[in-house]
Amino acid sequence: KLQTDFQSTGSIRFQSYINPFSFQMMSTLSELLCSIAYLMFIIYMMIEIIQSIRRMKIKYFHDVWSYINMGIIICSWTSLLIFGLKYQESKAIGKFFKETNGYDYIDLEYAVSLDQLLKNFLSLALFLGWIKFVRLCRFNRRISLFIQTLQHASRALWSFSLMFGVIFIAFLCLFYLLFISKLSTCADLYRTAIMLYEMVLMNFDAHELINGSSFLGPFVFTLFILIAVFICLSMFLTIINESFRYARDNLKSQRTEDEIIFTFMMKRFQCWIGISNDSHERDGMMREKYYTPTDAFPNKVDQLLTALDRIYTNQRQ
Repeated sequence: KLQTDFQSTGSIRFQSYINPFSFQMMSTLSELLCSIAYLMFIIYMMIEIIQSIRRMKIKYFHDVWSYINMGIIICSWTSLLIFGLKYQESKAIGKFFKETNGYDYIDLEYAVSLDQLLKNFLSLALFLGWIKFVRLCRFNRRISLFIQTLQHASRALWSFSLMFGVIFIAFLCLFYLLFISKLSTCADLYRTAIMLYEMVLMNFDAHELINGSSFLGPFVFTLFILIAVFICLSMFLTIINESFRYARDNLKSQRTEDEIIFTFMMKRFQCWIGISNDSHERDGMMREKYYTPTDAFPNKVDQLLTALDRIYTNQRQ
C-alpha cells in the first residue's frame, strides 16, 4: 500500500506499507475443534452473565471484572463476524482469480483491512482472557498481593492518569507544532506521541532535537524530562509503593482455606509432573516416624564394637 501525506507545511511525504495475510481458513481439524470449544465457552459465559444481571441487576456493573467479561464476549462475537466477512471476501477473490487466471488487477485492500481488524479483536480478547486467568489464580498469595495493590491504588491511579494525560497532551502539541517541519519523528501526532513515550523510557536522540532547533530543542526536552519523568514517574512509584505496603500488611495475617487448598493443589501437581521432591521428603519423615528399634539394632552393635575397640586401644597405650 502506497500513501501520500500532504503536510500542513506544504511538504509531501511518501509512505509504503506491506501487510501480509493468508487466505487459508481453518486449515486443520484441531483449529476447528478449538474454535468450536471456544464458542461454547463464550455461550456459557453469556448465560452466566445474563443470570448474574437478573440476580444482581445494576450492582453487577459495579464490579470491574464484569466489564472484562463483557469485553471478552463482545470481542469474540465481533471476531466471528469479521471472520465470516473475511471468508466471503477470500472466496470472491479466489473466484475472480480463477476466472481471470491472475491476469487482471485484484484489489486486496478490503481483505487486508478485515484481516487486520480480526487480528486486533482477537488480540484484545486474548489480553482480556489472560487478565481473567489472573483473577482465577487469585488464591495464590503473590497474585492476591498484586490484585489488592491495584485495587487499593485504583482511585489514586485514576487521578494520576488524568493529570499525566493533560501534561502529555500539552507536550504533544508543543513538540508537534515546533518540529513538524524539522523532524521526521514529529511529522504527525501519532509519531510525536511515540517519540514522547520513548523519552519517558529514556530512549531518545538528543542530537536530532538540537539539529531541529538549537535553543528550543534542548529547552523543551529538558522541561519534558523534569516534569514527565522526574515528577510524574516519582508520583506514580510513590502511589504503587504505598498501595503495595498496605496490601502486604493486610495479607500478613491472612491465610484463607482457599489459599491452603491452592498451595496443596500446586504441590500435588508439581509432584505429579516430577519437578518437586515433596514426596521424597514426606517418605523420609514417615520412615523416621515409624523407624522400629529392631531396624536400628545392627547400627547400635557396630557403634558398641567401635567404642570397645577405642577403649582397648587407649588402655594399651
